[in-house]
Amino acid sequence: MNRYRPRAVLDHPPYRFPAYRSTLMRSPEQPLVRVPQTLSEITGPGPVVSALSSADTDLTTNSGTGQPALGERSIITGRLLDEDGVPIAGMLVEVWQADASGRYAHPREADFPAPRDPNFVGRGGCKTDADGVYEFTTVKPGPYPWGNHENAWRPSHIHFSVLGPALVTRLVTQMYFPGDPLLALDPILAAVPESARQRLVARYDHSVTRPNWALGYRFDIVLAGREETPREEPSAWKH
Repeated sequence: MNRYRPRAVLDHPPYRFPAYRSTLMRSPEQPLVRVPQTLSEITGPGPVVSALSSADTDLTTNSGTGQPALGERSIITGRLLDEDGVPIAGMLVEVWQADASGRYAHPREADFPAPRDPNFVGRGGCKTDADGVYEFTTVKPGPYPWGNHENAWRPSHIHFSVLGPALVTRLVTQMYFPGDPLLALDPILAAVPESARQRLVARYDHSVTRPNWALGYRFDIVLAGREETPREEPSAWKH
């Protein structure tokens, strides 16, 4: 039943990274236990995928209020690839993020003096096409304070979840925007080995940009091998 290879760890953040204070309370203190892969681990989330619609790809209009979200419109696209550079079709890609003011649409969201956009739910999903391509329209998320250290601010970022044919093939990561001055100050990004950090920063792509509408960014996700996209530990999913 060992159908899936264990992940490489050299380019991924450690479970415990003191500069990211939450990891001190959430990281395991004992060696991890390898769980045998049975049928429940290698079967996929069919109902989740079947519930998707084309509306789920546009975060500027999927709130159901009939009003567009406020902020700098952005088109985020890329390809899902395996370690040999082969596109992976039919995979579920989900995103979630803060609005243009840095606020999440979540009942337990920390309170700080920034307006929350009532027309932005901050989540979406799609399946990769035959060429492994995904695409979302959204607004660029704002930075926000997060209390990790004095005057701590998270850079603008979008959370990604890629769910393959089974739960054990899930990858959760974050995408950052190029040129953000907060990148060098972010402990979560700093937890990723320096050689792999640039893989988490999207690149501006003028061919994706649409005239008078939205700037375009490209963010490819590689699921294994030397160029694998660094994963995000569960303790970072809130941030």
